[in-house]
Amino acid sequence: MEQLSSIAAQKYASIRGATAPSPESAGQIGESFHQVAENFANTLGEGEKQAMAAMSGDANPHALVQALTQAELAVETAVTVRNKVVEAYQEILRMPV
Repeated sequence: MEQLSSIAAQKYASIRGATAPSPESAGQIGESFHQVAENFANTLGEGEKQAMAAMSGDANPHALVQALTQAELAVETAVTVRNKVVEAYQEILRMPV
């Protein structure tokens, strides 16, 4: 019985590296998240810029509606992602230890 647990520990140690995150993938994930956040901020900024132009009478109404719709869609997407993350976190908290 003791040999089986020793063999299991050796097998686990040999494959443990396969599940460890690599530094390269961590950098890619961080870069991807940065890019998504930057695109989100740019979309909201474009909607705000179009709204300001519409208030001064310099904007095309079609462009204003399009920019505001894109901003609304971006916010709805961000809220949906946030809700999914919160649900996952709550699910992890409910797991028995």
